[in-house]
Amino acid sequence: MKYVTTVDEKEFEIEIVDEHHIRVGDRLLPVNIESVSGQPVFSLILDGKSYESYVYQNEDEWEVLLRGRQYQVKVEDEREKRLKAAAGEGVAEGGEFHLKAPMPGLVVTIPVAEGQEVKKGQVLIILESMKMQNELKSPRDGVVDRVRVKAGESVEQKQTLLSIQ
Repeated sequence: MKYVTTVDEKEFEIEIVDEHHIRVGDRLLPVNIESVSGQPVFSLILDGKSYESYVYQNEDEWEVLLRGRQYQVKVEDEREKRLKAAAGEGVAEGGEFHLKAPMPGLVVTIPVAEGQEVKKGQVLIILESMKMQNELKSPRDGVVDRVRVKAGESVEQKQTLLSIQ
C-alpha cells in the first residue's frame, strides 16, 4: 500500500513493501520498528540508524517527537488523498489549535505569553521527559490564546498545554 505523508508541509510518497522494508520515493530502505513497553515510545532502526521516537495520534494527524523536535505528520493513502483533492478539501489555517503534550513530562519554560503573536516554527514550550528537553513548536502563525500550564508543572500525555487562535 502506498501512502502520501505530509511532514511540516513537505510531501513524501511512502510504500510499505513488507514488514522489514519501505520505499520512500525511489529509495528502498530496511526498517524495524518496535513499541517500547506498550507506551507511545517506539524504537526505530531505519537504513541501519537507530532512533527513539514518541508517537501519538491527534484529531486528524500524528504528533511525532524525534531527536528533540516535534513534527505534525498527516498520513493518507493514495485513494483518500485523491478523493479529498477532488472534493476540494484544504488545510484549515484558521480556528483554534490546541498544543498537547506528546508524552508525560515537566514543563521547563514557556517562552510565550497569552496575547503574544507567534510564527510557525516558533518555540511555544520546552518540555523535559526522560532527561531530554524537547522544544514544542507552533505549527502555524497565530496568537497565543490561553496558556494552561506553568513552568515547573508536571503534565500528562495528551494534556492541553496552550491554545493558539
